[in-house]
Amino acid sequence: MQGPLTGVRILELAGLGALPFGSLKLADMGAEIIRIERTGDVPSTPAPRPHSSWDRGRRSIAIDLKNPAGIQTVLRLAEQADAFLESFRPGVVERLGVGPDDVLARNPRIVYGRLTGWGQTGTLAPYAGHSLNYEAITGVIRAIGPRGGPPVPLLQIAGDFAGGGLSLAYGVVCALFEAQRSGTGQVVDVAMTDGVMSLLAPYYGMQASGMHTEELGENLFDGGAPFYNVYETADGKYVSVAPIEPHFYALLLDKIGLAGEELPEQYDRSQWPALRERFAEVFRSKTRDEWCELLEQTDACFAPVLTFTEARQYHHNVARDAFVEGTNEVAVAPRLSRTPGDPTRPSPSWPGVDTDIVLGELGFDATEIKRLREDGAIA
Repeated sequence: MQGPLTGVRILELAGLGALPFGSLKLADMGAEIIRIERTGDVPSTPAPRPHSSWDRGRRSIAIDLKNPAGIQTVLRLAEQADAFLESFRPGVVERLGVGPDDVLARNPRIVYGRLTGWGQTGTLAPYAGHSLNYEAITGVIRAIGPRGGPPVPLLQIAGDFAGGGLSLAYGVVCALFEAQRSGTGQVVDVAMTDGVMSLLAPYYGMQASGMHTEELGENLFDGGAPFYNVYETADGKYVSVAPIEPHFYALLLDKIGLAGEELPEQYDRSQWPALRERFAEVFRSKTRDEWCELLEQTDACFAPVLTFTEARQYHHNVARDAFVEGTNEVAVAPRLSRTPGDPTRPSPSWPGVDTDIVLGELGFDATEIKRLREDGAIA
């Protein structure tokens, strides 16, 4: 299958977490990703490693970025690339000699994507951090958690993956589109903190207008509303309900047997705690499967709360082919009708496995490759 980014070549300086996730999104859509690994990561006895969904759809070469010949090799590869991705601390790639100025000097059309937690500028830019820290200073984890309880870590979803990797992929595609018209590349500065705050823009607005308070568990979308919540069932499992609109809410009340009961008005916030307790009592009266039998495939805005294993087997996800057949991997999203992308492209067997093949394809002859290896510039 040909994805919409087929024909786009991207160099990826090997990194962790958010960067390979962002390049995965580009690879799934057809981009040719060449990952530049550290020579020290190449095993002394190469052997196939377990397939990793982080790595699918790219090839791996190993270059020593502390070797001048290695740096010149990277710059020569950049001359034939459309984008260059890195996730080092600010200033590191400049000291190595493959910073934005170095790469754009060799290829003025290239898009240079930079992914960090704090960004290239700011008081925290030089320091280490992880997804939880980036989520913390944006306000997102302070807004998620049980009433009266602590904030809840978010599995890196907001920081690393949405705020980081997806923001990188989006920014790079936007810059590639512009470069096609202008003929000139540019630098894409992706900070996970910026990405998370971008996702939170509606909530910053709701908080400023008074629609969302800063108290946990008292708001419409944070578990405060009884009709936008998760409830335990008789078998110790959970279901979710979310009928925000009055007509959907009325349907839910009818389905769970509360239509004839004298209840507070749906949006009477002062009565939410009492109404939430009543809902909890009702949902504890049946098992999760019994509620599914009653409420699935209705407009009551209902869904069971599933584990990862259950999600792979859930009828809707199966019908959507949400996972790649024969694997545990997630299918390409979003879905394009004519150029849908391909989630089955292989991952490298080990770091550096494609070094000779890729260099040969991009104009290095056998003598040059041999010399680079003898000089320790490549593994």
